[in-house]
Amino acid sequence: MSYIYAIIAGAIMSLQGVLNTRLGEKIGVLETNAFVQGTAFVLSLAVAYIFGKGDISSLFKTDWYYLTGGALGVLITVTVMLAMSNSSPAIAVSVILVSQLLVAAGIDFWGIFGTDKAPFGLNKILGLIILTVGIVVFKIK
Repeated sequence: MSYIYAIIAGAIMSLQGVLNTRLGEKIGVLETNAFVQGTAFVLSLAVAYIFGKGDISSLFKTDWYYLTGGALGVLITVTVMLAMSNSSPAIAVSVILVSQLLVAAGIDFWGIFGTDKAPFGLNKILGLIILTVGIVVFKIK
């Protein structure tokens, strides 16, 4: 089931990136980011209020760096919009994917943020090389 969630997330992220980029062309990148984050905040509060089962009072009983996700969300939205406005959505998403895989592999390899350590072997290196070559081939006109 987790693969289905990942497929849905990838599709929605690509769609959101294009929609945000087009809105940014009309109202501005930072204004779009404020609108996107604001609507996400309001909708998130509503969904958490209706369906939430967690304990929001534990928010500040965790490591401080776990609280930076919202700030990272702002950076993600802006940089995706800038990448897509300066490239095609397919190329931008492809480069983003390689970056995500490299960082995720580093997190796995070093066991950062409490993740289980996972080796970064030849198969993962080859996979990243193939993916990168694929982006170059995809970009050729």
